[in-house]
Amino acid sequence: MAGLHLRFTEEELDSLRSRAEAEGKSMQAFAHDAVITAMNEHARLFNEAADHVLKASEELNRRLA
Repeated sequence: MAGLHLRFTEEELDSLRSRAEAEGKSMQAFAHDAVITAMNEHARLFNEAADHVLKASEELNRRLA
């Protein structure tokens, strides 16, 4: 599996450590899950916006076709 090195300030690292411990995860697992969640949320928001645009322009697209 490929890796990625991230840099955090001491304050950020302390916060990461605390949050990971609170969820019973390693810092690596917590960071991995946070990145995957962010990517999935970005994709969901993009798809939601695309659906909105398609619905909003449906009549115009029909007339232009």
